[in-house]
Amino acid sequence: MRIGDKVRFIHETGGGVVTGFRGKDMVLVEGEDGFEIPMPISECVAIDTNEYNFEKKTVAPKPEAPKQVRTDSKGAKSEKIYDDEPVVTYRPKERPEGEKLNIHLAFLPMDEKALSKTRFEAYLINDSNYAVYYTYSSAEGRSWRVRGCGLLQPDSKCFIEEFGYDDLSSMEHVCVQILPFKEDRNFVLKPAVNVERRINTVKFYKLHLFKENPFFEEGAMLYDIIVDDKPVKEVFTDAEEMQRIIIEKKKGDTAPQQKQQPKLQKGSDILEVDLHADSLLETTAGMNNFDILNYQLGVVRKTLDAHLKEKGKKIVFIHGKGEGVLRNAISQELRRKYPRCISQDASFQKYGFGATMVIIK
Repeated sequence: MRIGDKVRFIHETGGGVVTGFRGKDMVLVEGEDGFEIPMPISECVAIDTNEYNFEKKTVAPKPEAPKQVRTDSKGAKSEKIYDDEPVVTYRPKERPEGEKLNIHLAFLPMDEKALSKTRFEAYLINDSNYAVYYTYSSAEGRSWRVRGCGLLQPDSKCFIEEFGYDDLSSMEHVCVQILPFKEDRNFVLKPAVNVERRINTVKFYKLHLFKENPFFEEGAMLYDIIVDDKPVKEVFTDAEEMQRIIIEKKKGDTAPQQKQQPKLQKGSDILEVDLHADSLLETTAGMNNFDILNYQLGVVRKTLDAHLKEKGKKIVFIHGKGEGVLRNAISQELRRKYPRCISQDASFQKYGFGATMVIIK
């Protein structure tokens, strides 16, 4: 379907000419009255003639609007040409359950069959009777960068951006701001909301986490923003804070054992850091994979920061082969925060594919 095509509505009376698109699933159709109607593409069928399922009307030339004399609130008279007021000819049907605001953030792989190389798409879903103005931003330190903004119509979704694996490091902390309202009708006022979400970037490497959903034909990863008028609240803690909480929970138990410290290889200046969870943590109880990964990356940062002034220093981070999640996360961290450091695979004879060597420059 292209701009300029003539279409007829399948389940509603009417049709018109395609004037534009809104996202991948909505089309703007200009009817005979000159108004644009947003319709799902699946509800339209292209035709070859001007014969829609409504009766065509002969439009007579519009007469010149006469001058009218009107009096303002202060009694002053003024002559001005007043055009006819526009008439709203289309209103989407409202659902009773749609009076509660439900907003979701969705991520979809562009090629599920090549997940290791594919790029992804981000969408915002509005499952309610309200239109919303929105902004979608990501955190950069203590500041924010807008990644998308606009108007999202009721019961619709809109494309926000396309991104790849290299962009995941900048998407760990996002914020969606929502201002709900209704056009041309009365509505119950709802407050503007500001919702921050932590995006588990490790999930993008696992196909089974892109699940079946009511909004897309393909599998998608959904993050709730607002559920039944209630903004989702999330607690943010870094790796150091997580470690402190774990230690406090263990107070009163047996004395904790000392964690394994990074060690130097004998007869060399290479520092080995074992990043396996059982080497770094006394217990992983209460921690999910995302928490463990953040803790491991925190150890990488602390080690590099402690040796940044030692030019030529070689540090081997032992991460194991596994699915390559930790290895990729370390590579992204080096590119983003330590661009002057050189990284390469460590000795295959000693570590196989399970270690990365970093050289301080």
